[in-house]
Amino acid sequence: MAAKIEVAIADQNPFVRAGLESLVQRDGRFKVCGVHDSGTALIEALRAKPVEIAIVGWTLPDMTGGAVLARVKQEKWQTRIVIYTGERSNDVLKSSVKGGAWGFVSKTEDPQVLLEAVVSVARGRLSLPYVDIDLLNHDPLEGLTARERELLAALANGWTNLQIAARTGISRNTVKYHLKNLYDKLGVSNRAMAVALHVSVNRNDD
Repeated sequence: MAAKIEVAIADQNPFVRAGLESLVQRDGRFKVCGVHDSGTALIEALRAKPVEIAIVGWTLPDMTGGAVLARVKQEKWQTRIVIYTGERSNDVLKSSVKGGAWGFVSKTEDPQVLLEAVVSVARGRLSLPYVDIDLLNHDPLEGLTARERELLAALANGWTNLQIAARTGISRNTVKYHLKNLYDKLGVSNRAMAVALHVSVNRNDD
């Protein structure tokens, strides 16, 4: 009889933790070796006894799944991380893959998808079910016009709409129109989010 796959679970939601524990435990292929409510608790448990697989929520009370991935890599633990998240941001997917996640599964998928992803990862395969791989290489700024890129740079420099209008020679209403189009293309709702995305993309290009 093949040895059961050892699995640890970390999620901030007690209902998700309980549901995952029950789901994994009922499946004869797995053995639950710990259920944790924070990244710190998971890391301490892995330090004491690393397990094969850890199913980790992206948003934990004390850190992100990205921080967990970084710590596992830093400590050179052999535990393979599967990110299980309700986050819809492409940035979370990119950060997970860049951080060394072996699997990435959305909480909107059927629970069986998660279980099969864990089995695949245990066999040494990356598992990104139903993920559009093109999203990993997509530059969110590539569809912007020259004017929209100019406005985004101005926002990053802290310019107000009035300053942008004065320095570019267009009306404030035209600035607002361009900014609305800019936000729609970037999938953000305000200038702070647009600037954060601008900074993130430029940092990744360094």
